Amino acid sequence: MAAKRYFNESEADPDQPNEKRTRTRPSFASVIGELLMVNCMNNFCSALEPMLRKVVSEEVENGLRHAGRSIIRSPSLRIQALEPSSVQLTFMKGLSLPIFTGSKIVDADNSSLQILLIDKVGDPLVWASLPCPLKVEIVVLDGDFPLEGGDRWTCEDFEKNIVKERTGKRPLLTGSDLIVTMRDAYARVGEIEFTDNSSWIRSRKFRLGARVVPGSNQGVRVCEAITESFVVKDHRGELYKKHHPPMLEDEVWRLEKIGKDGVLHKKLASMDINTVQDFLKMSVVEPNKLREMLGRSEKTWDVTIKHAKTYIKENKLYICRGPDYIVFLNPICEVVKAVICGQTFPTQALTTANRAYLKKLVIGAYQNWKSLEEVDGPLNEMLLLTQGDVGEQYPNQSLLRSYQQHDF
Repeated sequence: MAAKRYFNESEADPDQPNEKRTRTRPSFASVIGELLMVNCMNNFCSALEPMLRKVVSEEVENGLRHAGRSIIRSPSLRIQALEPSSVQLTFMKGLSLPIFTGSKIVDADNSSLQILLIDKVGDPLVWASLPCPLKVEIVVLDGDFPLEGGDRWTCEDFEKNIVKERTGKRPLLTGSDLIVTMRDAYARVGEIEFTDNSSWIRSRKFRLGARVVPGSNQGVRVCEAITESFVVKDHRGELYKKHHPPMLEDEVWRLEKIGKDGVLHKKLASMDINTVQDFLKMSVVEPNKLREMLGRSEKTWDVTIKHAKTYIKENKLYICRGPDYIVFLNPICEVVKAVICGQTFPTQALTTANRAYLKKLVIGAYQNWKSLEEVDGPLNEMLLLTQGDVGEQYPNQSLLRSYQQHDF
């Protein structure tokens, strides 16, 4: 029987792995070394990070600067500098005031609004020119825009102050010409009107503005036009509005301080004073009687008479003829020229006695106004045509005898 052989550890092959071999533990020194290395790397990264950020930032900035120069050099991508524009829209004339809802907006001459394109740098009377037509939009602005004394604004300022309609209301401005085409620096605005009054905004006033429709200006900055500020009243107020200036044939209540169907209006009607012309004639011939009838304070009287005297002048003369005189009167019964016994009397050169006699003639003409001869035409021409008519009838008549005959 063979004897059992016992395994001798000393005889084992050192190259063969020994699974039962005890694993070696890291030493304390090696652990400390690794920690120091990790800490060193962290410190290095922390120090390197700002340097890398600075380098990257500088490179990005240089790249953007280079790209910006390329864009500026490119004509197709060039951006206009934000400098004040020398080209501006402007309304040719002011508005006819007051303005009522539902009524056509016109200028001071009662004509359609006209818009011009001018060059502010050169002669303002010389129109600017652009190579292509412009689309111009009419908008409503707040009456407080721009701030007092301000004559320059940006597109954004203009846009912010555009007034839109109230909730549930129609568009504030309506008409067929809210957008017009400007050719040769000129555009005419036809039918436009307000649909709402201006009482609901803080300033209680509007302005009209004109601006180039975005996209039609071919890259040229055109400054907007604005009108004066104004109040828009409801159309129903037009039935009672005063006329500025009044016309002679206007009803007398169109004058300031005389209310329609009021006490004063009825009192004037009872005296057969129905029109502005009637009122002015009486103020010339019988001013004291008129003032007594009105029974108003001097301030009120001054307001009414001042308004009445702004009436629209007419080329008319009223001729009062007698056997030895002819008197020329204007539409409100003021003497333009008097010819007595062939002698012409300038009104400024009349003596007190002469004026008294002439006043009697004027009162007679006033009382028989409908029987006077009415002549239309330029005043100077009519006076020349009538010159000498009476003089030929009395070539040798003495003025003194004439005065004595009339109890001077």
